[in-house]
Amino acid sequence: MLFSWWNQLGLAKELEFARDQPMKWYIWSMACLTDPTLSEQRIDLAKSISLIYIIDDIFDVYGTLDELTLFVQVVERWDYSASGKLPYYMKICFKALDDITNEISQKVYKEHGRNPINSLRKAWSTLFRAFLVEARWFNSENVPKANEYLENGIISSGVHIVLVHIFFLLGIGLINDQNVELIDNNPSIISSVATILRLWDDLGSAKDENQDGHDGSYIDCYMKENQGIEVENARKHVINMIDNAWKLLNQECIFRKSFSMTFRKASLNIARMVPLMYSYDENQCLPSLDEYMKSLLYQSIPMKTLLPTQL
Repeated sequence: MLFSWWNQLGLAKELEFARDQPMKWYIWSMACLTDPTLSEQRIDLAKSISLIYIIDDIFDVYGTLDELTLFVQVVERWDYSASGKLPYYMKICFKALDDITNEISQKVYKEHGRNPINSLRKAWSTLFRAFLVEARWFNSENVPKANEYLENGIISSGVHIVLVHIFFLLGIGLINDQNVELIDNNPSIISSVATILRLWDDLGSAKDENQDGHDGSYIDCYMKENQGIEVENARKHVINMIDNAWKLLNQECIFRKSFSMTFRKASLNIARMVPLMYSYDENQCLPSLDEYMKSLLYQSIPMKTLLPTQL
């Protein structure tokens, strides 16, 4: 169903510079939401994940700074009529974003009695602004301070978008004003996952297989800020930061009772998937992920291995 939606959407044909990886996007949602009853939620989540990747490529690979600035302004106002000023490739991307956000919002409202449209739009606007900050940095060849880079990179990782969608799609009795305000403001349970993803991504020796852009690295920023430090020592520093983020995430999942257990598990599952999703080989591919995907989705298991031995 997801692949049919993706093909009908037509973004892969119109945006030839962008990644075309629906299987990878769906694997993210499968890892987050493992309950067999959440099939529809997995598909909706994968749709949103696909747009994170596509929009990232627009900012990192293709768009000019003037176009990107206008793109952010349209999204911040969320004014479909104003999107007519955008280049065609941005216009169709915004239409897809608007359609998907409205579709998910209506589903959540129908099933859980609360319309999350404002929260979803706010989350997307925040992501767009973070992408624009990075675009301005690297367009001017201005290397930010390491902490400044990471603070923005936590947002540009897209983790907040994913977990905000999960929060509303699950809707397990905890969608109230207090929790909506909490989820809107990137709580520690989200920022710790985002820190793990951002730093793991920056530890990688290879970029994503279809990207040619430049979106920076925490290690580059840290080494420029700490002249003379060896690469291996910088990497050890980053690994230590990842360890600390994991400690914070574990504490949040154990003690943060305001979020449902399913939401907390989803947060943990994203962090658990990160090493698999960012372990590129010298050919900029993910061989381990490919094997897992084939095993999970395509390889059949003989029925005799599932049945108890008859006496």
